[in-house]
Amino acid sequence: MVMAVFTALETPRLRLRHFRDADLALFMAYRNDPEVARYQGWEGISEPEARAFLQEQKEVQPGVPGHWFQIAVELKETGLLVGDCALKSEEHDERQAEIGYTLSRAYQGRGIASEAVSCVLEYAFVTLGLHRVIAITACENVASVALLERLGLRREGHFRQSVWLKGQWADEYLYAVLHEEWRNTRSTNGHM
Repeated sequence: MVMAVFTALETPRLRLRHFRDADLALFMAYRNDPEVARYQGWEGISEPEARAFLQEQKEVQPGVPGHWFQIAVELKETGLLVGDCALKSEEHDERQAEIGYTLSRAYQGRGIASEAVSCVLEYAFVTLGLHRVIAITACENVASVALLERLGLRREGHFRQSVWLKGQWADEYLYAVLHEEWRNTRSTNGHM
């Protein structure tokens, strides 16, 4: 992985940036929404936990093996935090990473997640020089499944009852995309 100093990324509607102290209330609001947390491994977040998280993430840079790099997703029109994306370099191979994303319920279904995830994938492959990026989602999370497939990730695995989620065993899908597949998809769609 190429070491790069992250400052911010922009799309037509979004600014992807480091978290700020001012994000606290909105961050806590969507992280404590049971509907948003439905398919996540967390239940919610306390104010002290949220403050510590924001403080830690303000200085984090991508590429630390085994650690999540969380990126705040801000709507440019309003300047408000609407969610976050994350990238975690694999502990044993920094050329591979996992992507994750969370979006406030009020902003779901508007193509914002697609725009943000696409931007982070472009950054991962072009700026960081990654070889492969994976995403893992609960099979029941049809919106996430549709997002990953729409962006051209390939379903590589179906893990049966692989995660304890909200008091029961759940199945997960593993999706992946290689750098050359991403590049080919982007050039075919005229996004390069």
